[in-house]
Amino acid sequence: MIVPVIMAGGFGSRLWPISRQQHPKQFLPLIDDSSMLQTTIRRLEGLTSVPPQLICNEQHRFLAAEQLRQIGLEDANILLEPEGRNTAPAIALAAMRVMQDGKDPVILVLAADHYIQDVSAFHASVLTALPFAESGRLVVFGINPTSPETGYGYIEQGMSLDGGGYEVKKFVEKPKLSVAEGYLKQGGFLWNSGMFLFRASSFLKELKFFQPEIFDICREALSEGEEDLHFTRINAKIFSACPDLSVDYAVMEKTANSVVVPMGAGWSDIGSWSALWDVGSKNEEGNILKGDVLVHNTRNTYVHSESRLVTAVGVDDLVIVETKDSILIAHKDSVQDVKVIVDKLKSKNRSEFLCHREVYRPWGSYDSIDKGNRYQVKRISVRPGAKLSVQMHHHRAEHWVVVSGTAKVTNGKESYLVTENQSTYIPIGQVHALENPGKLPLELIEVQSGSYLGEDDIVRFEDRYGRS
Repeated sequence: MIVPVIMAGGFGSRLWPISRQQHPKQFLPLIDDSSMLQTTIRRLEGLTSVPPQLICNEQHRFLAAEQLRQIGLEDANILLEPEGRNTAPAIALAAMRVMQDGKDPVILVLAADHYIQDVSAFHASVLTALPFAESGRLVVFGINPTSPETGYGYIEQGMSLDGGGYEVKKFVEKPKLSVAEGYLKQGGFLWNSGMFLFRASSFLKELKFFQPEIFDICREALSEGEEDLHFTRINAKIFSACPDLSVDYAVMEKTANSVVVPMGAGWSDIGSWSALWDVGSKNEEGNILKGDVLVHNTRNTYVHSESRLVTAVGVDDLVIVETKDSILIAHKDSVQDVKVIVDKLKSKNRSEFLCHREVYRPWGSYDSIDKGNRYQVKRISVRPGAKLSVQMHHHRAEHWVVVSGTAKVTNGKESYLVTENQSTYIPIGQVHALENPGKLPLELIEVQSGSYLGEDDIVRFEDRYGRS
């Protein structure tokens, strides 16, 4: 039995402005209409029928749950990290979680944001690795390199083993270009994919030997955690003391029990805009054009428009990305430096690094369409049957105008329906709630007014999503 463990942490800052801290790339439809997470799960069809163990950051729990619901996995367990502590603790928590029922399955560790072109080849490599994992070995999948890539770690193959694997001679951190060129010319080096296959107990045994502090903290944090609906919440206070280490540094580079299995499946970690251009479907000029885009005399360029017309004339090898609140223009050779822009936004305390103008919530979404000194206007969409928390604000009043659908409004001690072209007013300090009792989406305009309009001016009294 193979239990998939899917790591959906991380923020994908090099794909800003599409990927942001509150809505990162693994939850976005970058290649087709499905999110990267959903595509990763669907890739497992025909390989295993066991529901995945998903592990993600606490702040992404509702995004993850909704995307699992959309593909029929409402009952799948989601392991919530209170904070990111790198891949070694994440895998440790997942391995311990899947062993809680007394079983010791082989776990297939995958990242939620990888692209794999050839699913059949992916399955074949996993099945090649399975006997090694069942026998207690720790398998890492190596990708046959196609270029001297400096953004990946490398694995040097050692002695060939019966069954299609190789001993691991050494792991190499991301090399300089000249070194990567030498690896490609020499042969025998594979890209480190960050995908693994091993028995849960085999990994934990090695982790306990090499990193006993991580093992002990993860075990205690999980045992002192809580089960909440389909979420497993890790004890935040205990977990905060856990060392921040990658699984490669913590275990794989140290163990003598590792095996590398080559994989030629058209893999990419979609770690930058140029990587997304590499795997995308291009026109005759080598362009990828998404959204309302017009170009002339433009080649080998990625253009993404979210909310308006974007045009390009006489350019080559560029990335142009437009969202409702930001525009990125970068040369494809410099896209790794997009992270520098994100760091600058963060240092200036600008919201653009954190969230999009349109923000998703477990009940639906809102789009901040206008903002002034003492007012803010939002377009709010509430899913059928969903309800916002029972709440109040100390510093703002709200005026709601229903555009489509029907709203059930709790306003103090009153409860009433508001339909299309009707409105209602919520005074400062009034306890209130908004619900969509119908079968169609509820769309409304909210006008906030007051001295402070921040999202942290919310006092929740009741909440069906566990946020009160």
